[in-house]
Amino acid sequence: MSQPYPNSYYAATTNCSLKSNELPNVLEVETCIIGAGYAGLMTALGLIERGHTSIAVIEKHKVGWGCSGRNGGFVFGGYSLGPRALVKQVGEQKAHDLYQFTKSAVDLIRHRVKHYKIDCDLVDKGVIWANWFKDQNLLHNEQAFMQEKMGVDWTYLSPDELKQQINTERYHGGLFEPNAMHFHPLNYALGISQEIINQGGEIFEDCEVLNIDYQSSTKIISTSQGTIKAKNVVVSGGGYLEDAFKPISRSILPIATYVMATEPLGERLKDYINTEAAIYDTRFAFDYYRPLQDTRILWGGRIHANTKKPKDLDHLLQRDLLRVFPQLEGIKVEYDWQGFMAYARHQMAQIGEVAPGVWYGIGFGGHGVAPTTAAGEILAEAISGQGDTYKQFQPWGLPWNGGPFGPPAAQLSYWWYQLKDWFKATIE
Repeated sequence: MSQPYPNSYYAATTNCSLKSNELPNVLEVETCIIGAGYAGLMTALGLIERGHTSIAVIEKHKVGWGCSGRNGGFVFGGYSLGPRALVKQVGEQKAHDLYQFTKSAVDLIRHRVKHYKIDCDLVDKGVIWANWFKDQNLLHNEQAFMQEKMGVDWTYLSPDELKQQINTERYHGGLFEPNAMHFHPLNYALGISQEIINQGGEIFEDCEVLNIDYQSSTKIISTSQGTIKAKNVVVSGGGYLEDAFKPISRSILPIATYVMATEPLGERLKDYINTEAAIYDTRFAFDYYRPLQDTRILWGGRIHANTKKPKDLDHLLQRDLLRVFPQLEGIKVEYDWQGFMAYARHQMAQIGEVAPGVWYGIGFGGHGVAPTTAAGEILAEAISGQGDTYKQFQPWGLPWNGGPFGPPAAQLSYWWYQLKDWFKATIE
């Protein structure tokens, strides 16, 4: 049996429950999708919306059990690999086109929430990139770059304008991204899952993959509940894939990130956060947070290659919050939790075909709500024979994650960038 949802604000505020079926001894479908996080669910819904309903989604735990149901709830464009790095690697036009996939995904999420009437506390009020550093050129340069190279318009906020929305001395202006949102990620996953079932797809929870035989045209997926025969297999699963399928899982690192939710603040909330937008800052090791509809502050940040949850996580995150809002000294933390992101060495989303009929959508690296939706569309397009957009992701592939050397290397890299953030702020 799977574990229940880990304790989190999202798990405590789900507004629907999913009734998944028990897998029969043998099930034959057109497409079997492994992992009921966003990548798997969006592929399933993308196929269904294209008329392909012979689908089984199998999940070791529960729908949205991993980072898809634990993340910060930010919905905006881009990948974990930043747009400037994207331009350096593939050139301006290809980088622009790749970014547009995620921009379109934001619009598709907005459409699906409305069209399928998904109750997920969607707040379509943008995202603010708050400047941790005093240098305003950082903001002007980024604003110009995003407009010229990525085709997106971000609005400059002067330090005074930003302070009217975020009452802190910590920041020095910012950029506002209007085509961005935030929502309750677990309720969104559950709403999408219910729609998949309503339209003829099947979802099987508590269903662990034991083996995948993919050498012939009919793939055989052995699970803890039964056997699935399928023409196509899609492997997702993010940071929780483990060794379910080594040709793919050997290319990713599970990296922990952390989130908390405070007690409700009531009318006091507007004294500190007088905006409905979500917020993150300009450091590499940034904080991200947003006001919730019940007047809590949801706050996230930090990453670590050690996937054990820190015993004092609530105090660590509370300390980060107080660096920005010292006037909230004494605020109570009512929920704290962690989730495992799936990082590739190249930091780019991994979307493609590893063998005939064996597809993957993985490695979204903590920037996954829009890219997983884009991946679902790209994979659904390929499986249904409507296009080969996935080939645009071939330059990155599935590089080895470094095995036992991967986590310490990733942690050292994070600490190095964290030190650079500190040094930059110190010398200003």
